[in-house]
Amino acid sequence: MQLSLTEDQTQILDFIDSLAKPYAGVPLHDTSLALTSDELDEALVEGGFLDVAAMPELGDVTAALVVEKLARLPFAVESAATALVRPLLDPELPRPLCLVEEGQLRKPVRFLKPGATVVVVGKDSVKSFTVTADLIGDAGDEVLYAYPMAFLKGIPADTRTHDVAPAEIVRAWRVGLAAEAAGLLGAALNSVTTYVSERKQFGRPIATFQAMRHRLAEAQVVTNGVYWLAMRAAGSGDAGDAALAVLHAQEAAKRVGYDYHQFLGAMGMTLEHPLHLWTYRLKALTSELGGRSEQALAAADALWGAAA
Repeated sequence: MQLSLTEDQTQILDFIDSLAKPYAGVPLHDTSLALTSDELDEALVEGGFLDVAAMPELGDVTAALVVEKLARLPFAVESAATALVRPLLDPELPRPLCLVEEGQLRKPVRFLKPGATVVVVGKDSVKSFTVTADLIGDAGDEVLYAYPMAFLKGIPADTRTHDVAPAEIVRAWRVGLAAEAAGLLGAALNSVTTYVSERKQFGRPIATFQAMRHRLAEAQVVTNGVYWLAMRAAGSGDAGDAALAVLHAQEAAKRVGYDYHQFLGAMGMTLEHPLHLWTYRLKALTSELGGRSEQALAAADALWGAAA
């Protein structure tokens, strides 16, 4: 596995940094539960940054790098499904793409809004349709995720069936999910590190205390693991690698998410600090595709089932 970025990948990520610079921080005095930007979304589309997987010289690894980079922003962007799943279905499908497991309509769906493309992944088929307002239910205040969320009331009869294996869509879904989680974890860690480096207790920054430094170092190791497993899954195209990447990502989100808020003390329980813009998104990702137990079963089946 090549661990260093190519020149093309470096340039693409640099361009995204420049493009996203106005969105790298939270607007002053903003305490929103979720942040989105139509202008940022349009700029990413116009620049072709969400279509890099379709270019043979770039492929899924570059797409995963783009997803990870965008996940670090406090603004939520629908990038994973578009960058990694849409090329397998139809590159012209209208955005945003909303991925739904067949039979899971009671769960809130990320980025669901009128005009979005809903992709329904079943055991034997993959279908899609353009959602209309009458099929969308408001998620309400009880859904505390830092994504725009809504409920899908039903699936229309006139859906489009795609000639692609559901397992391949799930694999790409997992790669995107792992890459997004890697970016969220990295941004959350940076945010926490900045805070504890500036916040003083007993006359010295909190980050200088050995216990804090040890826990932050452990969080860094876990976060690095999520990143590299996501990149490995993107590069190998292997279903087992994808399942392992998501398993570690969902485990990591559970393991360090609580720590991050605890490190911030009382500020970690408010919306005044932007930490929730990453950890609440992680909260949503931990339940996708059946959660940790399903990823563990899928990884075991891919690894030991193939060897049997």
